[in-house]
Amino acid sequence: MPRVLGIDLPKEKRIEAALPYIYGIGPALARKILTDAGIDFNKRAKDLSEEEVSKITSILQKEYRTEGDLRREVTQNIKRLIDIGSHRGYRHKRGLPVRGQRTRTNARTRKGKRRMVGAIVKVAAPAAKPAKAA
Repeated sequence: MPRVLGIDLPKEKRIEAALPYIYGIGPALARKILTDAGIDFNKRAKDLSEEEVSKITSILQKEYRTEGDLRREVTQNIKRLIDIGSHRGYRHKRGLPVRGQRTRTNARTRKGKRRMVGAIVKVAAPAAKPAKAA
């Protein structure tokens, strides 16, 4: 199982499909990296040599921001928006959709599970047991 930037890539997948397991790399960027490294897209991850893995790692470290650095940057950007009190920051803070989507219906991914408002449920009294005949 090849290890790139601290991430274990799935060994049975093609390297083109395995690289996007790294945070910050999508399919298009994976193809670009493999072209720069001179590696066949159809090669399985388990078939990569140490030299090929080191080529991929060096390209990623030199040219791209991935994993921890990228996560930290995204988190700092969101925190900055919240701190300056922008509309987008407010939406992040409230857990609402940020990019203009409707919220009257849908938006369940951001808003979470529906909460019942104003519905009062009456608890029924237990039914009386009939008296036994003696």
